[in-house]
Amino acid sequence: MADVLVRHVPRGARLALALSGGLDSMALLHVLGALRDDHRFTLHTVHVHHGLSPQADDWADFCARHCAMHGVTLAVHRVTVTRDDAAGIEAAARRLRHDIFAEVDADFLLTAHQQDDQAETLLLQLLRGAGPKGLAAMPELQRRSGWRAVQLRPLLGISRAQLRDYAAAHDLEWVEDDSNVDMRYRRNALRQEIMPRLAAHFPGSSATLARAAGLQAEAAELLDELALIDAAGAVAGARLDCAALAGLTPARARNLLRHFIARHGLPMPQARVLDEALRQLLAARQDARVQVNLGPWSLWRFRGGAYLAPSLPPPAPPVRWRGEAALWVPAAGVTVAMQPVAGAGLRRAALENAVVTLGARTGGERMQLTPDGPHRSLKNLMQERAVPPWQRARLPLLWCDGRLAWVHGIGIDAAFHAGPGEAGIQPDVQEGLPGQDSERPRVLS
Repeated sequence: MADVLVRHVPRGARLALALSGGLDSMALLHVLGALRDDHRFTLHTVHVHHGLSPQADDWADFCARHCAMHGVTLAVHRVTVTRDDAAGIEAAARRLRHDIFAEVDADFLLTAHQQDDQAETLLLQLLRGAGPKGLAAMPELQRRSGWRAVQLRPLLGISRAQLRDYAAAHDLEWVEDDSNVDMRYRRNALRQEIMPRLAAHFPGSSATLARAAGLQAEAAELLDELALIDAAGAVAGARLDCAALAGLTPARARNLLRHFIARHGLPMPQARVLDEALRQLLAARQDARVQVNLGPWSLWRFRGGAYLAPSLPPPAPPVRWRGEAALWVPAAGVTVAMQPVAGAGLRRAALENAVVTLGARTGGERMQLTPDGPHRSLKNLMQERAVPPWQRARLPLLWCDGRLAWVHGIGIDAAFHAGPGEAGIQPDVQEGLPGQDSERPRVLS
């Protein structure tokens, strides 16, 4: 393990160890304690108290005692796991654990995943039908989005049996999590039933599977490099050119689409969803409206390009404006600030003593942008201004006594324009919720 530290950890680095109290993390704590002086790193530990076991308090106390013996500080974080989480208890606990790990103030966060964990992860990913990225399992060094520390797994080359031998040789103590023998969890069934049978027929199978995961990691890296080559002529900002996508072989097109989704930080959709998205992007007419649901996000085709955008929020009714300086508009998912101006914006006199509401379009809206111009449908105005379809339902609209007066990005109806020298109100869209004083709105004076 010392070679892993030499390869990745500079002298003087701040290390944090995720300490569960189990065999693997206790062995890693002992090794780090022995290496600390030579490698001159600082070390502290983090224990996540899930509260799922009646022994959870005892485990936290056990970790505290042993950290004190090693002269290492321990931070215990208590979380509440939702037992009826749709993703399952394991996934819910892991999500909360990662939320804690993301905030750890260190250069490296060390976790005690070892060779057998790597082999089990590879098999689980195979059974899920994963591609090379999934089959690469767990990397030794991982920079996770939103984490302050880089995750380091220094034990991936060491088997569980080797760790047991090490623990026995140094008289180490550890705790046993009773949930590890619960066969309702697929990893436990794999660990307790499948892996021993594999080892009986294929000696060294865990090391072989871990090595295969490493080869898949190399393949995934090559696919990423190929995607970057293809993206150079196909991706510009948030747009993926559909013509360039169509010019690739099906395998390269899928690889580029996966890269396009991944660069937005989104989870990868199932293969059938990805294939359907690719089919619709390439087979649609130039003017066709294409939307593929990817869960919280959607993939759209617009004017020969593919775009990713958050899925539309559930329908929400308009909200009434009563003079607040800023107003959250749920239907549009934005905050609209109402700025006092002179000689511009909405005529303030028209808004006073009127029912002013803000919301999103429902269809059929019309407005007159110039005094001598026609009343135009909002749909046509948005098309003329090339408003992408995923933004059209999100544009905030303002009505005055039921008449459309303002649309963000489109303009103000001529009947509500403030004239020269007149007091006006200029709506302005802001991202996110209003300020902390939103429960007691500040009224414009």
